[in-house]
Amino acid sequence: MSGSVAMVLAVVVPLVGAVLVLATGARPNVRESMSIGAGVVLFLVVASLASSVFSGARPEVVLAQPLSGFSIVLSAEPLGMLFALIASFLWIVTTVYAIGYMRGHHEVNQTRFYFFFAVAISSTMGVALSGNLFTLFFFYEVLTLSTYPLVTHAGTDEARAGGRVYLGILIATSMGAFLVAIIVTAVVSGTVDFVPGGVFAEDASRALLAVLLVLYLFGIGKAALMPFHRWLPSAMVAPTPVSALLHAVAVVKAGVFSVLKIIVYIFGFERLSEIATAEFLLYVAGFTILAASLVAMRKDNLKARLAYSTVSQLSYVVLGSLLAVEAGIVGSAMHIAMHAFGKITLFFCAGAILVAAHKTKVSELDGLGRAMPWTLSAFAVGALSIAGLPPGGGLWSKWFLVLGTVNTDHYVLLVVLLVSTLLNVWYLLEIPVRGFFRSVPAGADEHHGEAPAACLMAIGVTAVMSVILFLYPEPLYRAASLLVG
Repeated sequence: MSGSVAMVLAVVVPLVGAVLVLATGARPNVRESMSIGAGVVLFLVVASLASSVFSGARPEVVLAQPLSGFSIVLSAEPLGMLFALIASFLWIVTTVYAIGYMRGHHEVNQTRFYFFFAVAISSTMGVALSGNLFTLFFFYEVLTLSTYPLVTHAGTDEARAGGRVYLGILIATSMGAFLVAIIVTAVVSGTVDFVPGGVFAEDASRALLAVLLVLYLFGIGKAALMPFHRWLPSAMVAPTPVSALLHAVAVVKAGVFSVLKIIVYIFGFERLSEIATAEFLLYVAGFTILAASLVAMRKDNLKARLAYSTVSQLSYVVLGSLLAVEAGIVGSAMHIAMHAFGKITLFFCAGAILVAAHKTKVSELDGLGRAMPWTLSAFAVGALSIAGLPPGGGLWSKWFLVLGTVNTDHYVLLVVLLVSTLLNVWYLLEIPVRGFFRSVPAGADEHHGEAPAACLMAIGVTAVMSVILFLYPEPLYRAASLLVG
């Protein structure tokens, strides 16, 4: 299979899966088989493309040219392949989890859920394989629109209100800043293509580049830099599989992926050190890391706590990107993968607790480990990875991020990373500590057990992957190193 065909299939296969989901909606077993089958085919397609790309191939295909000079182009490079591999693999795992969750929680409109889930993955593949800024923006917007029905899935007033915040912030930032930055880039540089080392001429105005950098980082609202982060906790009204999609597979990863790709291929990380606002944005990212962690500590609702944890963790990627050194870029790329597996494990566990024990608050979890030992153990693994401690893979990405702050003499940001690790330990490990080391409150129901087998299977896969990434980080490190090679 040629690289061009594989890239087209990566976008088309999930759409075919979406159509098959609609066609078989009246037969749940067949419908869910269609969703899993599409996920497996997509992963095989992406994997077949990845080996050649990591070996140096750079296939490209033009899908359309709606305007002169603006083409929708798919192109494969190492960062995009890394993102596509993670998203396509986790689509399979999340679908398996969703089967157990949606049935166990007796969710309505399940066919609609699987349909928009597949459309969202298609647009995620488009983001990952975007060959220029115009293509990136197109699929970025499709991703926003296709996930809105998932956020409002419950149909309640709370879900609709959360959906309005979600859609409002993401559309406002992308149209008001991201699109403006793309247009200015096209005018100033004469191109919207991604070019290793950046697209701006040596004599480009430093003041203009400083403004553009601000527009890009705040315009990519999915990266959730404060103060444009509220869409993310607002989206927690969605079912847990959607939360997993938002926080680990597609939406937030599309945000930080876009930031990293623009820094590497539009500005060039060597040029970035000359831009005045890069320093300001570094400290915005540092502030977001600490502030979101402090908010997370105060949240008793488990999903809200995990949401603010995600806000904090996304800024690790932004911070590493803005350090403009090899260690920071490598650490950011690795953290996209490490956070994906760690955080999806935590959300899977939160959903399992809801389905099996009907509990949503941290304060309600005392003694739960006796009834749900596998779920709480997996949560501990995911929490350790997010905190950057063994045996979680997050240790390695945080190591390179710390190294990046040392290499650039940003010792205040070094302290930010170390303090945030302590805060991660505090607000995440509290959950398994409560579950295993506190007594069940008097009169509490102890007769529930683990979540459905499909949920446990998915939780086991992502938890084990977090450990595997700790034990064998070398392939991920090599892929990330290609960005600066």
